[in-house]
Amino acid sequence: MVLVLIIGDLHIPHRSHDLPAKFRKLLVPGKIQQILCTGNVCDRETYEYLRTISSDLCVVRGDYDENASFAPSATVVHAPIRIGVIHGHQCVPTGDLDALSAIARQMDVDVLISGHTHTFQAIEYEGRFFVNPGSATGAWTGLRNSDPTPSFALMDIQGAVVVTYVYQLVEGEVRVDKIEFRKEVEAPKPTAVPLTQSNSAYSSATGGFSQSGPSSPQATQGVW
Repeated sequence: MVLVLIIGDLHIPHRSHDLPAKFRKLLVPGKIQQILCTGNVCDRETYEYLRTISSDLCVVRGDYDENASFAPSATVVHAPIRIGVIHGHQCVPTGDLDALSAIARQMDVDVLISGHTHTFQAIEYEGRFFVNPGSATGAWTGLRNSDPTPSFALMDIQGAVVVTYVYQLVEGEVRVDKIEFRKEVEAPKPTAVPLTQSNSAYSSATGGFSQSGPSSPQATQGVW
């Protein structure tokens, strides 16, 4: 099991002064193995705060990030799940599932994480899973008239199953919802073993399933 924090569009200090206090109480060190951030971190202090939650921090560059060391996209592998991360401003029209699906196919990923809209979304589409954690601070965006609902997500990755928990701050209280995605994995075919011959008779053996062991996640990490 791997627990991954999905967060982004914080816009600190330009559009919001800090994360909601109830979110900070939930995001404590020692429980989360990895952070995938959709960008618009905007300041070093917020970046360093995220690193206190997990040192395995992958940040992609948002349209308001000035740190050029953040990559425009990243691919992380938790076998057999391949996860792609982008900010989302590359998607035209913004948040369009067909456009996101084309990006996911290009990146060859099972799960595509994107932000930019400041609105949470988790949906399976054309055999892939698309997650937008929204804005963790509920930062203002010109894409909508009302104030966004502060939100982030936790992904519990268990082999081919991804269980996503979305945390939203609604009327001062944290609401949690659960969404599950299961990747269809073909069972590997047994390997044929040649027949062996002795002086008196033939003997045969059956092959076993070949399974690859878990691989370490690979991410493009930004350095401030």
